[in-house]
Amino acid sequence: MIITIFYASFLALFYIYLSLRIITLRKEIRVSIGDGGSNILNRSIRVHANFSEYVPLTLLLLYLLETHEANAIVVHLLATLLLVARIVHAYGVSQTNENLKFRIFGMFSTLCVIAISAIYLLLIGVGIA
Repeated sequence: MIITIFYASFLALFYIYLSLRIITLRKEIRVSIGDGGSNILNRSIRVHANFSEYVPLTLLLLYLLETHEANAIVVHLLATLLLVARIVHAYGVSQTNENLKFRIFGMFSTLCVIAISAIYLLLIGVGIA
């Protein structure tokens, strides 16, 4: 099994869910561009945008790890953490009465996956790992 493909598929489906949520809110609020002053639509737009900003780079790093024979368990753990982090982040930011613990966990975990992947790739690149 190609590990990254498995997780990328789940993340892509979640991205579609986030997109459909914005479309539904736009129809309900009757706003085609921007957020129309709606806090809930603004939050949904930011969740979607944040996902778009972080997930592609992170998946690329995970794919590079996998194709350069990094430990499969480590790749699975990092990919699982990314998936959980993005779901938790989306949940947290989507709440109008936001509990920052969800947002912080989501962003911290995503950044950890990026950092660990980048460092692991550097070690592979210099022949240490």
